[in-house]
Amino acid sequence: MSSSGRPWSLSLVFLLGMASDGINCPSRCSCQYMEVNCTGQQLQEFPVDIPLDTRQLILAANNISYLPAVELSFLADLVYLDCRKNLLGDDLDFTFIGVGKLVYLDLSFNNLTQVTFSTFSHLLSLVVLKISDNPNLVAIEKDAFANNTWLRHLDVSRTGLTFLDTSTVRDLPSLRLLGLSDNLWHCNCSFLDFLTWMMESNVHFPDAESITCYTPAGLRALRMPAVEAQLHFSCLTQLYKQDYVFLCLIGFCIFFAGTMAAWLTGVCAVIYEVHASKGEEEKEEEEVTA
Repeated sequence: MSSSGRPWSLSLVFLLGMASDGINCPSRCSCQYMEVNCTGQQLQEFPVDIPLDTRQLILAANNISYLPAVELSFLADLVYLDCRKNLLGDDLDFTFIGVGKLVYLDLSFNNLTQVTFSTFSHLLSLVVLKISDNPNLVAIEKDAFANNTWLRHLDVSRTGLTFLDTSTVRDLPSLRLLGLSDNLWHCNCSFLDFLTWMMESNVHFPDAESITCYTPAGLRALRMPAVEAQLHFSCLTQLYKQDYVFLCLIGFCIFFAGTMAAWLTGVCAVIYEVHASKGEEEKEEEEVTA
């Protein structure tokens, strides 16, 4: 090929490359090298025609209410998924089964109601998980993050949570940052174990000033260090109604057992006296007869 034809051929290759890069870009989204950005496009559904080599997918600020597990599984190399400010609900179990390389997942500002073991159990590489600002999120199962041993940053701030089992976060070996602020924490004796873990752990709480009790009324708006001290005193030294019932029951049993023992002892003594007196009478009769 002549030297005059080489620039033309290089231009053709460049144009073909540009065309191939944009051929699979979803409608109303922008695509660049391994990244698809669909922020604020009023999407109602998960976009189609996402390039299979996508590493970063941004779906923020849309109206998506469902993430299809099958379509997501085609994106096997996905490491970053931003779904904040959508309408995702509580049907996320097994949704992420095909994106095991995911490192960053943002589900904040959605309609999540619960997190079960099946929700994130397949995300073995997950490092950052944001599920804050889900006001309907009221339950996180005890073993919800059991498989997420690389989880380093977890944010559950501003949800409907009233309780979180200590083992849910204590057993995460890589956890370094935990957001807990502005939840409806119910600070009773069952919550004392979690508070003690907070005071003793090396985990950083970036919003510590806003981690306060919501109930009971006497502890509302009180910060966790002060709450931990109060609960430690009241829960470990104070007897509750069920404790008094138990003690009364034990006392009654002891009293009843003592009464029965005394009655049996008395009966045995009477029987012994009767037999002893009969024996003496028979002996006296024998002596008189003799």
